[in-house]
Amino acid sequence: MFSRELRVCGRAGHITYSPDEPHLAERLRADTGQGEAWRCLRCGDWVVGSPRGRGPADEAPVPARGKALRQLTILRILAVERVVRALVLIAAAYGIHRFASAQRSLQDSFGRLLPAARPLATRLGLDLDHSSILREAEKALHARHGTLTLLAVGLLLYGLLELVEGVGLWLARRWAEYLTVVATAAFLPLEIHEMLKTVTVTKVGAFVINVLAVVYLVLAKRLFGARGGRKAYEHELGGESLLAVEEAAGTGDDAPSGRSVGMTGAGTDEGERPMAHR
Repeated sequence: MFSRELRVCGRAGHITYSPDEPHLAERLRADTGQGEAWRCLRCGDWVVGSPRGRGPADEAPVPARGKALRQLTILRILAVERVVRALVLIAAAYGIHRFASAQRSLQDSFGRLLPAARPLATRLGLDLDHSSILREAEKALHARHGTLTLLAVGLLLYGLLELVEGVGLWLARRWAEYLTVVATAAFLPLEIHEMLKTVTVTKVGAFVINVLAVVYLVLAKRLFGARGGRKAYEHELGGESLLAVEEAAGTGDDAPSGRSVGMTGAGTDEGERPMAHR
């Protein structure tokens, strides 16, 4: 059964690195019948060929693995939700802009069609004079042009904000996590006000998602000093780094020599034989 890390490596490629520190390099390197192999820093599997990077251990890439990789998956789900919402808001802003541009002609058309539709509505038993849909349509048609413009600009800016949040969360940028928490929390009172007017499944669902997103980001990502803040979060990520694991393991034995394995794979300290990949 493939691990989540191995599935990611299958899509994005393995990450191999040769640290300058000899004792660490020896723990990450093995000899195979096909040549040298290096251990992937993300999935831990052995990859035949030269390492993709070299340098000091503290400059090695720290790919998401374990808990960090699960968090990245959740962040990208939130990112997709933000991007979809952004596209809807931007489309709504464009629709209102187009409506404002054609407002006069729509008013004339509405004024001509309404009297013509009254006889048919009467035969069907519909009271157009007391129709809530028509009342809302008349309000929109007679809204001030400046009001519609402000509404379109507001929706556009809100959509762009959601788009920036979505892109930043997809890229796992910490500033995007802060921005998402602040922006989402700022709109929660407005969402509560709207639900007090009329409660719908859509409004309640959006509110619950936003609250859970804020709570999750603050606690899981340790924002605003929560649970030790940024230092504790970086320490947690560093503790899951394969280099850190190997360095800790290396202090517990006196012979971290390079390994020699067969053509099919390379052994680990625990006696496993993962396949060597090209």
